[in-house]
Amino acid sequence: MVTIKDVAKLANVAPSTVSRVIANSSRISEQTKKRVREVMEELGYHPNLQARSLAAKSTQAIGVIMPNSAYYAFQNPFFPEVLRGISTSSHDNKYGIYLSTGSTEDEIYHEVTSMVLGRRVDGVILLYSRINDKTMRFLQKSDFPFVVVGRPDEDEERVSYVDNDNIHITKQVTNYLINLGHRNIAFVGGSTNFVVTIDRLNGYKLALKDAGIPFNDEYMVHEDFIKENGREAIASLMNLSDPPTALVTQDDLIAYEMISHLEDMNIRVPEDISIVSFNNLMLSEHSKPPLTSVDICIYQLGYEATKCLLEKISIPDTLPKRITIPTKFIERKSCEQKK
Repeated sequence: MVTIKDVAKLANVAPSTVSRVIANSSRISEQTKKRVREVMEELGYHPNLQARSLAAKSTQAIGVIMPNSAYYAFQNPFFPEVLRGISTSSHDNKYGIYLSTGSTEDEIYHEVTSMVLGRRVDGVILLYSRINDKTMRFLQKSDFPFVVVGRPDEDEERVSYVDNDNIHITKQVTNYLINLGHRNIAFVGGSTNFVVTIDRLNGYKLALKDAGIPFNDEYMVHEDFIKENGREAIASLMNLSDPPTALVTQDDLIAYEMISHLEDMNIRVPEDISIVSFNNLMLSEHSKPPLTSVDICIYQLGYEATKCLLEKISIPDTLPKRITIPTKFIERKSCEQKK
């Protein structure tokens, strides 16, 4: 049977170097990694990752925590795409994924504490940032490696996270509508329990303020109202004495729903009302009309979060990082100059 010493001898490196190559250590040059991997392939050497994990007290797995149950989360194309980024980065580093299935905040908390205290994973990725999140506080208090997709609600400078600049991009999006002549602009969707909604709402308000447009509370439609009755939510907006001529929606799924209800009400997009959104899902290009949307680079959010977490696992003294993923504004046919 081929051993690690055989690989080391043929590659002309120390056995410890081979071990570090198997662990994909950042301390080993790419040139050395390439040479050692070629020798491993030539000799047919396959490391016993399970034995390595036991010896190192490592699980070679990371926990991925969703904001709600996997059943509902997978109805939103954001999550399969962010998981694709996580899976790619994990696979490159020979890590598995342990996906949470908690459907409430308490269930998520208990599942994460069980993961951490039971040493079922080496680190955790939170796919959300919630206000007053006890799960995040537990991870901080436990000094357990974790990374957040989203800006943390508190202790921002002490937590590693990957996010878009949601305040800036929503301000830009709202300015885009203002420059098209719109002044009655509504903000639709999103739970204010999550930081992403608060940041986007703040960006929207900043754009209005800079343009001298007063903020109108009647132009705010919350996620709960949409979930209860999306048709009634949009009808309540359009029946105002001074209805909006443009909508900023929290994500493309909400935009699709709004377009459908508006069509039923014989309100045309973009002729009667303009809509801009976030996420740039694949369907947005083919919706009627094609949806103007912000590509937040979902895959990259997952990939970079995993890369950041694995660095924290391998080098515990790594300082907290803030990684900002650039966005792209995709202009299509759902917005029009106000007549």
